[in-house]
Amino acid sequence: MTRPLHSEFDGIAALRQALAQRQVSARELAGSALDAIAGQAGLNAFLHVAPELTLAQADAADQALAGGQAGPLAGVPIGHKDVFVTTGWRTTAASRMLEHYVSPFDATVVERLRAAGAVSLGKLNCDEFAMGSSNENSAYGPTLNPWDPQAVAGGSSGGSAAAVAAGLVLASTGTDTGGSIRQPAALCGVSGIKPTYGTVSRYGMIAYGSSLDQAGPMARSAADLLEILDPMSGFDPRDSTCVESCHGQANQPGRIRAGFNALAETQPDSQPLAGLRIGVPGEFFGVGLAAEVRAALDAALLQFEQLGARRVEVSLPRTELSIPAYYVIATAEASSNLSRFDGVRYGHRAAEYTDIADMTARSRAEGFGAEVQRRILTGTYVLSHGYYDAYYLQAQRIRRLIAQDFQGVLGSQCDLIAGPVAPTVAWNLGEKSGDPVAMYLADIYTLAINLAGLPAMSVPCGFGQGQHARRPVGLQLIGNYFDEARLLHTGHVYQQATDWHLRRPEQH
Repeated sequence: MTRPLHSEFDGIAALRQALAQRQVSARELAGSALDAIAGQAGLNAFLHVAPELTLAQADAADQALAGGQAGPLAGVPIGHKDVFVTTGWRTTAASRMLEHYVSPFDATVVERLRAAGAVSLGKLNCDEFAMGSSNENSAYGPTLNPWDPQAVAGGSSGGSAAAVAAGLVLASTGTDTGGSIRQPAALCGVSGIKPTYGTVSRYGMIAYGSSLDQAGPMARSAADLLEILDPMSGFDPRDSTCVESCHGQANQPGRIRAGFNALAETQPDSQPLAGLRIGVPGEFFGVGLAAEVRAALDAALLQFEQLGARRVEVSLPRTELSIPAYYVIATAEASSNLSRFDGVRYGHRAAEYTDIADMTARSRAEGFGAEVQRRILTGTYVLSHGYYDAYYLQAQRIRRLIAQDFQGVLGSQCDLIAGPVAPTVAWNLGEKSGDPVAMYLADIYTLAINLAGLPAMSVPCGFGQGQHARRPVGLQLIGNYFDEARLLHTGHVYQQATDWHLRRPEQH
């Protein structure tokens, strides 16, 4: 089984240069990638491919390149998580509820990346309606981890992470409601970033938890993340939660790249992270963190110190409260957001029913999977009369306190926070399926960042030990609001000194 042509190039910048010099064409890249996807169908990373649509986009990229009017991503092969609506390709949210749905418009993220010239290879598998931590909740089967087919790929953006890890795409889009970009990126050994809430438009992104959801990219390296995040970010008047300015700077494409370049220009040659204060919360390194994960993180933190950064011990005392607060708020918002899928306007409708109430009940019972139903019921319960004050309002108060914990540390005590993405390496398929609470605990280090609306990223920093020696470990970097440039620069410097992001899984 051969790898696609784009895997021969060292990232997006190198591929862009080769395309500009006509060493390879966008059509050749797209064709080889489609062949690779077909050859690795067992990975179950893609839910829908449409070769005619992909090749048409590739031909358009070649024409733009020939005419000297190419965008920054012209010809670059990517994939979209199946919660971004797309014209042509189906958008199912990995659910039977939307099994045959084709959107009449594109999501803003899809629209902007296409305008930059990126070539879409199709729609990527995920947990149903982005609800899950392992990609085992997809109605179309789980995505396998390219490093170990017996292991989960992580969720909910498991297909997006696996496609990058397997070399099927150079980059992919994902969504992060409580860690759904960072956690699968960590478990699959790739890089991923969740920007500050409001940096990227949510227009056309099927909602799970509206006050928590944020789109972001996954790729091999921090440098490639910059190539994708910069053009997909920016203000969108169609999304009321999308911000117009960030600390006085307009939220528009180019802002993150400008900040990244400014940091790169001022870094010393010998110790490029000199002066950077990296906070290490004691709560992230307590009971529950696997020894093999801690060993990889300790080595990464030592590497940062060798690059000039200074380690600072900090405290985030309400870390454990992020789990109950998140699952109250997220399920409450999911209950509201998913009420639109009632079998009346679009989506699955039961074949037999007696009246409209029965039709709605049967359609939802047939269309939604077990985890989605569980979260809808939980969310409806916490919003119900008599429980709203006790659960939902209390969770919102805790959310504010969690955000205050971060603000009490970032800026005054440190510039960035470092820690684990997940408490363990990828677990085996089916290992936690019967215990939802155990699955929820896998997100303990990522949920608080979404509750606070902060940016955070995952970069590969090692592997497990013993029988887990082929299962990756991810390092999480957390920044202050709209500080994506610093996160990406720090990750890039780390990756220039290490080779974890260059490792490739064996092809199965």
